[in-house]
Amino acid sequence: MFKGSIVAIVTPFKKGRVDERSLGDLIDWHIRQGTNAIVPCGTTGESATLDYKEHFRVVAFTVKAVNKRVPVIAGTGANATDETIMITKEAKKAGADGALLVAPYYNKPTQEGLYRHYKAVAEKVRIPIVLYNVPGRTAVNILPATVARLAEVRNIVALKEATGDMKQASEIIRLCGDRITLLSGDDFTTLPMMALGGKGTISVTANVAPKLVSQMCSLWAAGRYDEARKIHFHLEPLNAAMFFETNPIPVKTALAMMGKIGEEFRLPLCEMATANRDKLRKVLKDLKLIR
Repeated sequence: MFKGSIVAIVTPFKKGRVDERSLGDLIDWHIRQGTNAIVPCGTTGESATLDYKEHFRVVAFTVKAVNKRVPVIAGTGANATDETIMITKEAKKAGADGALLVAPYYNKPTQEGLYRHYKAVAEKVRIPIVLYNVPGRTAVNILPATVARLAEVRNIVALKEATGDMKQASEIIRLCGDRITLLSGDDFTTLPMMALGGKGTISVTANVAPKLVSQMCSLWAAGRYDEARKIHFHLEPLNAAMFFETNPIPVKTALAMMGKIGEEFRLPLCEMATANRDKLRKVLKDLKLIR
């Protein structure tokens, strides 16, 4: 259901408020560039700094701006199951095509707790659900056996896998087969994961180079492996640059350098250190994304 280049879109700010004009322009640009789906209010969208009203507004605005041209997968995860259900219901009400649910963070549930959490949300909200496994932020790893159990739940359709562990990705596909769609959650693993059987990526890099990420995914799906591999290597410096500092600081800085958004964050996120900014600028120049 969800495949190809899916952008985890940034949330632009202007004078402390969501900059809807810039967000709308970004959405139109992505669709013209070939992005296959859009994720508002994910990690890259600074969801942790949005209040409920802003969160719901960004999702509703994105759905309206996209206007059914591509799917919208709303970030709706939280560290309490009841809260996750509430946010996911709001996303469905707004017209989102799916929901991206990060593993509950900070409280470190067991594998059984993770299973019950996701199953409860799926049963309460009949919307296609994408699991999101990012232990570096949540301090808990959704293990392949748990993914396999969850793949039996009808509306759990995909997994964003951001461990960077190809052995784990391989085991997920071995256990689940075509019962769940595997998506890369780290740009450097997109091509290796597609080689294992993954169907695309929920990407940070696609914010900055949407056409190239989309082309890489399309070429791989078409069996044009050498051409896809060439784009992968071309993008690797940019993939690395997106994590010179905590995401989404570099990607928002890059978009500001490209003239797409204003350079504004919400504390505790702040502007890049000068040395890292200079390194980022060089990468963007080398890839001809800026002059």
